[in-house]
Amino acid sequence: MTIGGTIYPRLSTLLFGPDSLHTYALLDGASNNGLLDVLYGNNRPKFECLFTGDLAPDMAYVAPYLAEMQEGSEFARWAVEGGWGKHWGIFAISKLELAPLWRHLRSLTRIIDPDGKPMYFRFYDPRVLRQFLPTCDAGQLKAIFGPVDKFILEGPTPEEGLMFSLHDGELLKETFSL
Repeated sequence: MTIGGTIYPRLSTLLFGPDSLHTYALLDGASNNGLLDVLYGNNRPKFECLFTGDLAPDMAYVAPYLAEMQEGSEFARWAVEGGWGKHWGIFAISKLELAPLWRHLRSLTRIIDPDGKPMYFRFYDPRVLRQFLPTCDAGQLKAIFGPVDKFILEGPTPEEGLMFSLHDGELLKETFSL
């Protein structure tokens, strides 16, 4: 998806900032048929699957993956240009390295429904996260964000982007145009 030529330069200013912060793509295999080919390809990023254990091939194919992004890398360009507007996933900015951030995000993948039944929570789908975050109370926001400084994701249209962060326990939502 390109909007007015390319979206990577505009998003890179939001995704890549001070050296103390790390940028990650949280990508949904169910929305991106070529994800595993890229993750295991020649220019592969550091990544971890949010589902643990020995996954059956069909589950590995649709699982969510946390991948580290380096500014200007082939992977970063692919994730931004290829996925924006196609709900491939979301971007997270954090001070944490991959492994501790993975532990936090992995803890969010399963929830219990009102009947006590475990369910997958697809928070890494931008259509879900942009609707869910504004409904959360302060405790829920703290649990979701944890060590994440910002979530950046596509808006309701590909020409819109959203950046969510917390300030004094309050959700801040910034809308930007591409």
